[in-house]
Amino acid sequence: MFKKNKHHLQPVLISSVNELPEEMRRHLDASWAGVFYREFFCRLDEESFAVLYADIPSRPNVPVNVLVGLEYLKAGFGWSDEEMYEAFQYNLQVRYALGYDEFGRGHFDLRTLYYFRERLSRYMQEKGVNLLDRAFEQVTDQQITAFQLKTNLQRMDSTQVGSYIREMGRLQLLVEVLQRVHRMLNADDQVHYCEAFAPYLQGQAGQYVYRLRREENAKHIQRIGEFMQGLLSELAGGYSEDPAYQILERVFNEHFKLEAGRAISKAGEELSATSLQSPDDLEATFRRKAGKGYRGYVANVTETCHPDHPLHLITKVQVAPNSVDDTHLLEQALPNLKQRTNLDTLYTDGGHGGPGPDAVLEEQHVTQIQSGLRGNRPEPQKFSLSDFAIQFSEAGEPIQVTCPQKQQVPLCPGHLNKGLVAYFNPTICQTCPFWQTQKCSTVPGKQGGGQRLYVNWVSAHSSQRRRRSEIQKTQPQNLRAAIEATIRSIKHPFPSGKLPVRGLFRMACLMIGSAGMTNVRRIQRHLIASNQSDPTRNPFSPFLNRLPESWIHFVLPSNPFFTC
Repeated sequence: MFKKNKHHLQPVLISSVNELPEEMRRHLDASWAGVFYREFFCRLDEESFAVLYADIPSRPNVPVNVLVGLEYLKAGFGWSDEEMYEAFQYNLQVRYALGYDEFGRGHFDLRTLYYFRERLSRYMQEKGVNLLDRAFEQVTDQQITAFQLKTNLQRMDSTQVGSYIREMGRLQLLVEVLQRVHRMLNADDQVHYCEAFAPYLQGQAGQYVYRLRREENAKHIQRIGEFMQGLLSELAGGYSEDPAYQILERVFNEHFKLEAGRAISKAGEELSATSLQSPDDLEATFRRKAGKGYRGYVANVTETCHPDHPLHLITKVQVAPNSVDDTHLLEQALPNLKQRTNLDTLYTDGGHGGPGPDAVLEEQHVTQIQSGLRGNRPEPQKFSLSDFAIQFSEAGEPIQVTCPQKQQVPLCPGHLNKGLVAYFNPTICQTCPFWQTQKCSTVPGKQGGGQRLYVNWVSAHSSQRRRRSEIQKTQPQNLRAAIEATIRSIKHPFPSGKLPVRGLFRMACLMIGSAGMTNVRRIQRHLIASNQSDPTRNPFSPFLNRLPESWIHFVLPSNPFFTC
């Protein structure tokens, strides 16, 4: 049965915290623990997690804000489950951050957290909602309101994150799958297939590969494919619902093709980036970026970046298989960001631009400014379409173009309604120095009538993205660059950017938790810098910070000694 946690709003007068010397209490309250308690723990809406619990009279749940808080602390500090649980039991800062003033309160077994994760995962599978992500957005929105942050300017970037899997070559992966299929078989079938499986059961899959010369790999892959083909047909009747059989079927279809009823190994370039990378993580994919291969996932991060405010908070974290393109992540994030914030300008790199995002950006009335663009740069000796300013209608349709010489003409439908064309005044064009030096990119009409410029929807939007990018490069401040430090701060708890979990859901939970802790640390630094959270102003502030504002006015009289 779900029950909200209100015990932390009733601090006791005699506790482990109150027994500390006054100076230590001040430092504790001003530390990350005090900020986490006030800016995350107290802002968390526990009601959104009520769907995980039975609505019949039963034993009350362990406080949801404690369980969620531990998940965020685990990610933010890069703890293992054992380290997290030990810190909860014996670390006063951790207990203070979770609303406990003394060591003897709030004990629960570590299995409770495992059961909580299981319910979160099941709800995600059934409803498609990650409640930890929803909690992050809910808390962040309150933090933005509390600190009056300007959210119309934001920046976005993506990064590769590794799953906790071994990096396997193709042959090693196939042998590993066969070994798991053998463990799936019952005793009678293991005896029946003993001789066929024998070559693949002598040690680990990696040891099988080490004994071979590289030129022999293709022959062994072909042999394994023929063996897998036979297993799929012979085991379908009794094992088709077993996860190991389903992995066998997937791997066979990804690595082999049938020709005249015989399994033939696919060439390396025929393998898809979404093919299985490890039997331990069915959702991890492969991506090659800047000449380097990555196995795992991609995380896309958005944060505020208005130069008028020193505090910037992460507003959204997305995690997906790394075969998903950045443009798709931008398309998914925009409606949510627009709904929650007053976003109107988004700074990204070149990977986030394309026709797909252009349509969503127009729909959400958001301007994208890229630090770079995909594709070849235009010839510097001649104007490109990005040198022309194009105006759009509210529906995102190009309606008018202005040339570098400031001649402004409407865009009209072209021949057979294929694209748009701008008809420039030939009298003005002939006096233009750019036209006289053949730098202008317009072309003469076939039957006279002056210079023309041909435009379509895609080229109009891509050219204006390039135009905004070139203008941004002339500005003294690059608002997108600082997000690289944000990416590093989120991945810092995980050595080499490899998370100690597997699967899309758990990867997302850790990245979201680390982002939440990053926001808490930023708020702490901001408060210290602005001297807003200096507890030396009042010796009772550690106690008062635990009380609701309405309680303070009721319990304490209007005495200047108690003024916060």
